[in-house]
Amino acid sequence: MNRYLLLASVLLIAIFSGCSTKKVFEPEEIATDWSNYGSRSSEIIALGSNVALLEDNKILTQDAILNIKIDESSRLVTQSGKWIITAKLNGNLTLIDSTDSSSRVLFSLGKTVATASVKDNIIAVLFADSEMALYDLNSKELILKEQGSKSFVVDARIAPPYFMNELVFFPTLDGKVVIVNTTLKKRLRTIIVSSEDNFNNVIYFNVIDNKIIAATGTKILSLSSKELRVKHEIRSIIYDGKSIFVATKQGEILSLTSDLELNAKIKFPFAHALSMIAYEDKIYLLEKEGYMIVVEKDLSNYTVHEVDVEDGYIFLDDKTFYIGDEYISVE
Repeated sequence: MNRYLLLASVLLIAIFSGCSTKKVFEPEEIATDWSNYGSRSSEIIALGSNVALLEDNKILTQDAILNIKIDESSRLVTQSGKWIITAKLNGNLTLIDSTDSSSRVLFSLGKTVATASVKDNIIAVLFADSEMALYDLNSKELILKEQGSKSFVVDARIAPPYFMNELVFFPTLDGKVVIVNTTLKKRLRTIIVSSEDNFNNVIYFNVIDNKIIAATGTKILSLSSKELRVKHEIRSIIYDGKSIFVATKQGEILSLTSDLELNAKIKFPFAHALSMIAYEDKIYLLEKEGYMIVVEKDLSNYTVHEVDVEDGYIFLDDKTFYIGDEYISVE
């Protein structure tokens, strides 16, 4: 009996020792504490794709705080042009004019919306069951509907539809990009970004140097005359107008061309990127353990600063991280 008790004790020690030795980022040298931060009167309580809902029911956008009240049973979806888009679980979609909040367009779509975008008089909607649709904003009539493949487990970061001339690019929940033509009212092409079983939705979409750039949590696609793909476990991905910067789960920051060729990389062992901003000539990476890592854009030099990082939803504009009821500026 004592032998079994001893074996059990050894196993417990091994288990708890393993938990207590979890590796975290430990910088070799720390510069001055980060001083550009403060608190706000209202905490972030929910996120859309490029907007945040505050506790006082105001909406934080990339440019301002909007005094627009939304229904408590509605979910903040996104901002698209002048429109703030909200949705209810039953499929009731509301577009609120950010310049005149009394001006609203209502759609009863009958099922849950994942995300949406607007251009001129067309709204593109991606539903939670992966169906895609285009509607006329004025008449509310259906223009086009396309069925996608269902995905049961997705990343919370869902890229919204992207308009380019008469084309709409639908980043899907199952790792694809579907291209439809609004004039022809038909699907033109489906492009596979990644083929994972879960958490395979497209989290980033852009058109860079006339190439489609799309990413899931595990793979990046570049498409022009040919399809290029690279594998990375992505925590954050941004574009600064010249290069694509990727923060990986392995603690790396990568600088890539639009052809996904590697310009440079730097590694911070065990660093966990919460988010990343490209501002002027530097990359600012907010690290989970309470550090601001500031890296030259050629990834040649860096400094590490201590900063207070609280738990909470993270939202960012071009030069500020917002976390809970705090903000951290990179200026």
